[in-house]
Amino acid sequence: MKKAITCITCPIGCRILINIINGEYIFSGNKCKKGEEFAKTELTSPVRSLTTTVKTIFPGMPVLPVRTKGEVPKEKLNDIMRELSCIIVTEKINIGETVATNVSETGCDVIATTPILAD
Repeated sequence: MKKAITCITCPIGCRILINIINGEYIFSGNKCKKGEEFAKTELTSPVRSLTTTVKTIFPGMPVLPVRTKGEVPKEKLNDIMRELSCIIVTEKINIGETVATNVSETGCDVIATTPILAD
């Protein structure tokens, strides 16, 4: 089986070709070791960072930008979005403060990326 992906680990964006023979991965096109690691992870258990917004009760800021504190399994993204759609921030919050803990049982928290300073 052959597969091609673009590495997103660094700004170079190498086009990595993966040839899978008898369960063994053969990589080509990557300019560094990080590309090979990224490609293997992408094939076996892909992860992503998630950025989105959650609702607030503040008229001056009806939504709050948030992100996952780390990477989460790609297959959990829809579950996380459903969970976050039910959250309404009711208190002022600073950058980096937790909005949701262990979101969708991933072990990853969701944090604010913008403060809510005023009503």
